[in-house]
Amino acid sequence: MDKNQQQQSDSPTRDPKSYTVLSIDCLKGTSKADEWTADMLQTGDIVEEFTIGGGSGLGSGSGSCRTYKAPFKNGRSGVQKILHGSFKNKETSILVRVRRGAEEFAELQACIVPESGGRRNCYMLRSITDPNYAAGFTDRTEADCLELLASRSSRIVSALARARLQEGYVSYPWETRKQEVLSVPNSSCFLSMLLLPKASDVVASRYNDVEDTLARANAWLIASQATGVPIVFMNIQTESLLTKISGETASSTVNSGSLSDLSNVANASLYGFEDYHGVDLGVVRAVRLWYAPVGGELAIEIKLKEGDSKLGFAISRTEEGFIYISTVIDDDKNIPSTRSGLSILYKEAVSASKLLVVSRVSNQKVLPWIVSSTGAVRCFDTVSLSQKLSLHRHAKVPILLHVFLWDQALASTSGSSTRLRAASLPTMPLPSEVRLARQPNENQIQPLPADVPNDNEIRNNRERKLERDTAGEVSFRFHDFALKNNWV
Repeated sequence: MDKNQQQQSDSPTRDPKSYTVLSIDCLKGTSKADEWTADMLQTGDIVEEFTIGGGSGLGSGSGSCRTYKAPFKNGRSGVQKILHGSFKNKETSILVRVRRGAEEFAELQACIVPESGGRRNCYMLRSITDPNYAAGFTDRTEADCLELLASRSSRIVSALARARLQEGYVSYPWETRKQEVLSVPNSSCFLSMLLLPKASDVVASRYNDVEDTLARANAWLIASQATGVPIVFMNIQTESLLTKISGETASSTVNSGSLSDLSNVANASLYGFEDYHGVDLGVVRAVRLWYAPVGGELAIEIKLKEGDSKLGFAISRTEEGFIYISTVIDDDKNIPSTRSGLSILYKEAVSASKLLVVSRVSNQKVLPWIVSSTGAVRCFDTVSLSQKLSLHRHAKVPILLHVFLWDQALASTSGSSTRLRAASLPTMPLPSEVRLARQPNENQIQPLPADVPNDNEIRNNRERKLERDTAGEVSFRFHDFALKNNWV
């Protein structure tokens, strides 16, 4: 009797915290880390009951609701069997009620989904309000649950230290954006000139260094500005081009066998190396010069009528490769150049001592874009361009020209011309990073720089006849016209 009385007296004093309970295990947090708030279930919460079926308030089950209360038979394994049966019967709605500590309670409306990780017949709960949040069930002692709840602050700090930003790829409607947001559909407003290093010998086995290429890029830019091309410097960079080399070129460039040799190629325009198959490869260091029109680009639409026998303007090309309007007819008010306002814009350019540079014809860029290793500038032929413009006139198809502006105010006022403003399309302004000095007014006299050629020198250069113009592997021959300009 004494032994039985002792067992009965020990029974009520047994610590309830040593009992095994069904606890919540947070598997994945919400998009706003709300799993650390009191409204969401947290790791260590003790499950009091859960309801599966229509009674959960979600209405996704077809049968009557079933409520299960603690203690749960066989713990987590028993609950997993219940979830497995409900999932097979397509009863996936569940309402879970948990206890946090002694008197605090919380609920979660979720759906039953298979647990990620490939474990068979294992299920977890995914929140209805935030599908990112997922929780599962696990067996713990009540003491462990209380300890987890007590260490909430330190676990938040630990979670913060482990948090990593996720990245990935998202689709983007490139074709639509290129059509809708660009001033010229499918064409950028970024302008550049690529200069290849100049060969220092006839067989092109050796090349001048990077400093020489940079100097030629600088000279090309300054000469263009001195000629009257309204452009401004934006940026400059080296650009590596991979090519195959052999013979003397390979023997003179493949010399980077160790880190100590890297200093020898710091200013080299061409250096080589061998790949795994013993093939000699060369890296050509070209220079890309980025520039922009001072006042942006202005689009002018030249509409044609029956009876138009000429367009009323002539085109020429600078030594740097820019196409420009060299002359217009101003004594005839019924020709396309006058009707479109091109003649007025040309007069504005002449008064500002600038060239009216044509940057695009029918949205196609006609600017110089590369300098070959022989030093030739690859650009567009004025003869073929004149022929194309004449074909527009014969076919009565409107001509769309883009020209460089030398003053940003012209983009909005269009030279105070109603005709030009009506025919103008949206302009491409100069990037906001470029800040130009204030232009002097017409009463101020500005001295010419010493290196800028005078009008006679410019005129003589333009009248110079070229028999052959070679750029890279493409060559074309210019015809000798009696007129110094190509009229269209």
